[in-house]
Amino acid sequence: MTSDVSQPKADPTPAGTDLFDPLGVDWTPVSPRLASARLTVTAIVLGPLLIGTVALAALTGVAWLWSLPAVIVLLGVWIGLLVPRQVRALAYAERADDLLVRRGILFQQLVVVPYGRMQYVDVTAGPLARKFGIASVQLHTASPATTASIEGLPPQEAARLRDRLASRGEARLAGL
Repeated sequence: MTSDVSQPKADPTPAGTDLFDPLGVDWTPVSPRLASARLTVTAIVLGPLLIGTVALAALTGVAWLWSLPAVIVLLGVWIGLLVPRQVRALAYAERADDLLVRRGILFQQLVVVPYGRMQYVDVTAGPLARKFGIASVQLHTASPATTASIEGLPPQEAARLRDRLASRGEARLAGL
């Protein structure tokens, strides 16, 4: 007589593999200076709001208006705790045929860009990014949905990555 008890199915993924952390991939983290730059932007935005709401509450004398500066301070503290973790979660990896870009804590994202699909590579650095010594590399493909960007790279690394990705893209494109 056979048993109707079904056997547990084997997991198709090997032990130790993760959807957002493939085996054998050496991730390169971005510069921690990106966190400082993002926190500076937060202070630039929230600072005047805090001053304005404190002035409004103090000048009007309405007690419930003091909740506005409190909310802004709590938002600033939350952002101050979140941003460094977000920056630590940013990383990229160069493989033989593609570039991987990983980001996110709660909502994780892994973008795989094949070198043969790249059309061009941008390096950008605004005034604040230059002040903190960081730059961004953005990869453009034929599909707008597969563009990827890597923020917070030291300028020398951004230039190296731009040149390397462009040459790999040209080599893959020439092989088509």
